[in-house]
Amino acid sequence: MVSLRPPSDRRHRVTPVMVLLLLTLGLTGVLAYQAVDAAASHRKTTEATLDDYAMFAAWEFSRLARREFEYYLWDFVKALQYFQPEDATTLPTAVHLTKAWHKIHCTQCAGSLVRAYFALDLDRGRLAQVGEPVEEPVWDWLADTLRLHADAFYARKWSFAVIVGQPGGVRTTVGYYLRRDAWDKPTRIAYGFVVKDTLLPQTLAWHWQHTALLPTTLTGVAPNDSLLGLEVVDADRRVLFRGQREFPGYFAGSDTFGLQFGGLVTSVTLNPDLAGQLVIGGLPRSRMPLLLGLLSLTAGLVIIALRQLRRESELARLRSDFVSGVSHELRTPLAQIRMFTETLVLERIRSDEERHRALDIVNRESQRLTHLVDNVLQFSRAERGAMRIATEATRVDRLLGDLADCFLPLARARSVRLRLQADLPVTAPLDSGAARQVVLNLLDNAVKYGPAGQTVTVTLGLDRGDAVIAVEDEGPGIPAEHRSRVWEPYWRLPRDSASAVGGSGIGLAVVKELVSAHGGSVAVADAPGGGARFEVRFPGAAPASPAPAAAPAPVGASAPAPASP
Repeated sequence: MVSLRPPSDRRHRVTPVMVLLLLTLGLTGVLAYQAVDAAASHRKTTEATLDDYAMFAAWEFSRLARREFEYYLWDFVKALQYFQPEDATTLPTAVHLTKAWHKIHCTQCAGSLVRAYFALDLDRGRLAQVGEPVEEPVWDWLADTLRLHADAFYARKWSFAVIVGQPGGVRTTVGYYLRRDAWDKPTRIAYGFVVKDTLLPQTLAWHWQHTALLPTTLTGVAPNDSLLGLEVVDADRRVLFRGQREFPGYFAGSDTFGLQFGGLVTSVTLNPDLAGQLVIGGLPRSRMPLLLGLLSLTAGLVIIALRQLRRESELARLRSDFVSGVSHELRTPLAQIRMFTETLVLERIRSDEERHRALDIVNRESQRLTHLVDNVLQFSRAERGAMRIATEATRVDRLLGDLADCFLPLARARSVRLRLQADLPVTAPLDSGAARQVVLNLLDNAVKYGPAGQTVTVTLGLDRGDAVIAVEDEGPGIPAEHRSRVWEPYWRLPRDSASAVGGSGIGLAVVKELVSAHGGSVAVADAPGGGARFEVRFPGAAPASPAPAAAPAPVGASAPAPASP
């Protein structure tokens, strides 16, 4: 028997390769994660940059609008401070407020921006006013709000403050300052003015329409409405001004006018289409689908490689079993031939009958050797794709009769009877050598795996232009779930692998290859009387004409050959 590498050595050789493949898959997963993380970080940085642009635009708008608003209001404050009474503890008279009113009329286009001036004693609640009539709810709201605002928010360094509200559903903008005493400390006397409700929206609209809020080197001269969405709200989240267009809040920023200017808040949203102009390369696209696809492809390839490696390992094991099986198959007939040949050479034969029996055994075992070698050669050609057949018109019934005569000695060795049912003369285009190999393999398979003393039946039929050759035994049969695998190389039934029955595992594989080379087909089923029925079909068959007399079917039945001397 040929000595091969032990299975444990093969496993030790395969395991490192499997580990390397799994490590490769793990490394690929780590690299994919790093790529996804880098792409996510890049995208996060880009989004943060765009958010910063939106925040810058909000800050720039708040700064410019606040400065413009302050420019208008400062004139009103200066007029009040100029005409306020010298006594810091008393309210101004109507004369003082009227002078301030006339001052504003001169400097601000006949007072078109201010509705009224007022002075309010925060402790006593006394009020002095001059100008247009103001709704009573507005004065009530003003008295309460000024007291709270001056106590909670008014800073000592402020020159004035602005309050924006909506008392009684009327939007009201109020500017005021606290009069200072001789030590420059704010007193409890508030001077102020009620601004017309058009001043603030007009100031916001003018800067929105005429001021570039983003760097023109990046955006060009495009109007703000095509670049940004804007909304200005008061401290109570009521909208004071809104741009003409709105964009999704993917990239947004906000800034406040500050408590001195009523706590107004500017919110800006960036047009997503600007990403390519504001950031080099634009907003990076997600690489997740591509990376997941590549990772899945790598995982698939590794799985395929592992399966292929497993199949290679299994194939190596099957080939090892094949070599062992062939070696065992060769040893038995070689031992028989050598023993009886030595007996004949040393003239240890006691009678002619023993000489005849010895020669018969040598002939039989040499046939087994020839059959086995032919199987290996045919299988080797099939593996290399070098199998060639040369077909010619062949009488199939006569071929089966010759084969039955040749195989009869091998059948007698196991007390097997052969029954040939080939009364129909059939001609088919066959390679005679290949067809002989097919039938001999089927007979050898039936005798080997069937019980001793069984009857093996060989039948010939003609079905729709196919020559149908069937071999039936009386063995245990082939389970239905294994019938498709019995034609695979090296494969044996689990029950036979554990038994003492020898075999190379290539006999039926050679049958399938040879029949397929003729364009035929193979099948296995249950025999009518139990056991297995193997059937092969050769196409292009026809009844022989003229039909000769049917050859008698050889039937062999004998006891097992006596033990060798």
